[in-house]
Amino acid sequence: MAATPKIAIIGSGLGGLSASIHLALAGAKVTVYEQNPNPGGKAGEFQENGFRFDTGPSLLTMPFVLKEIFESAGKNINDYLTLNKLSNLCKYFYPDGSILNAYSDINEFANEIDRTSGDTVGQVRRYFRYCRRIYETAAGLFLFRDFRDPANFFSLPALRTLFLIHRIDPFRTMHGANTSFFSDPRIVQLFDRYATYNGSNPYEAPATLNIIQHVEYALGGYTVTGGIYEVPKSLTKLAKGSGVTFSFNTKIDRIIYRNKSVTAIKTGDRTESYHAIISNVDAGFTYKHLLQNESGKDARRYFKQDPSSSALVFYWGVKGTFNRLEMHNIFFSKNYKTEFDSIFNKHSCPGDPTVYVYISSRINTSDAPPGYENWFVMINTPPDTGQNWDAEIQRMRKIILEKLSSILRTNIGSKIVYERVLSPVSIQQHTGSLGGSLYGISSNSRYSAFLRQPISSRDYRGLYFCGGSTHPGGGIPLVLLSGKLAAAKIMNDYKIGK
Repeated sequence: MAATPKIAIIGSGLGGLSASIHLALAGAKVTVYEQNPNPGGKAGEFQENGFRFDTGPSLLTMPFVLKEIFESAGKNINDYLTLNKLSNLCKYFYPDGSILNAYSDINEFANEIDRTSGDTVGQVRRYFRYCRRIYETAAGLFLFRDFRDPANFFSLPALRTLFLIHRIDPFRTMHGANTSFFSDPRIVQLFDRYATYNGSNPYEAPATLNIIQHVEYALGGYTVTGGIYEVPKSLTKLAKGSGVTFSFNTKIDRIIYRNKSVTAIKTGDRTESYHAIISNVDAGFTYKHLLQNESGKDARRYFKQDPSSSALVFYWGVKGTFNRLEMHNIFFSKNYKTEFDSIFNKHSCPGDPTVYVYISSRINTSDAPPGYENWFVMINTPPDTGQNWDAEIQRMRKIILEKLSSILRTNIGSKIVYERVLSPVSIQQHTGSLGGSLYGISSNSRYSAFLRQPISSRDYRGLYFCGGSTHPGGGIPLVLLSGKLAAAKIMNDYKIGK
């Protein structure tokens, strides 16, 4: 292409930021449009009354993916970010009063399970060998490449992966696989929890998702000095330094297309033409609102899949210091199957939810005033399908407070000095995720984990996707990879940098 390609990216989430950097470095003219005043998408932050909160992701894994973005620009990640490897990934509280620390060192974690449960060190080691096998077999094709691209799908490495398809365990559910390794239901529940990392149900999702445990334990879980929001903030700085233009407080109303080729974006009374467009917005929202067309092959297939779960988040400024808690904490429900049945089948908030409490001020002391803590308190919920969320917020707040107060033996409600709430409705408003569904579609069938929105549209030439609803999935590293894959596809299609 003779002229410098003009690329528009709708949304400045981590996927859009990743794509913008790769494209700008290759020589494209890139403009990122963001409806909010700041970048980050779901990985945002806010500060109020002396408290700072990350609004979404709370753990960084596969840091080499992030590091590679900086290296591609000739920069050292250490000049932008300080990553801290966690020694204790999460502290688990069970309804029977037992407590288990999920140490990042697998041997130490295995000893903890051996000490606190009916399962043994040998079982844990065998399980993590199994998780590593899934990663080693699947990652090359399904995480680091666009496997729907024929050039990748019919390559020798891909054919080898397909020949060894049984090694990624797609024919059992996560729960079924986990019960084959462990006899203690508490340990099964712990590892079933990883289905929630992409908004799925462990009793239906394929055991292939047990790849997540290898990523978190063997490759490490990290926090970031200053908070997770430092990641999009530093990527925005890198993008600007690479020549990317940002247009904040700019809502995109339509993607304009003609003869099945996208040509422009419309914002207010202004229309801007582009050679290619990347949507870093939820794929369902893109079809329904930006394209206003749900009849294409990709859209029809996408809407046939079950949506992922959403979340209800309470951001609490809490008086006091709770020494029993770690940075990441889980308070499990008594009956996990009932909890997921409520979310995915009854489309209601569970009566006994598993509660996640993230306290970033444990490491970033400036995130809360002295003598206080910032609690990010989250439960998994169904997406918005018309529920009375005002009533649900009050009901779940009461249940959560009773649960935490009972386990921590303190009236937590009396300690709250600040509160903000994020519901499925407000998630959709702020991020464009349909119904507040955090990851687009769930992986609640044997094949749905492999049927996420493709990187490039099959219905519109020049339209590409990245973000949590797109291949390869949700979570910081996968979203960053989706942006890299979208950029690589555009570079190949438009001969950028060649």
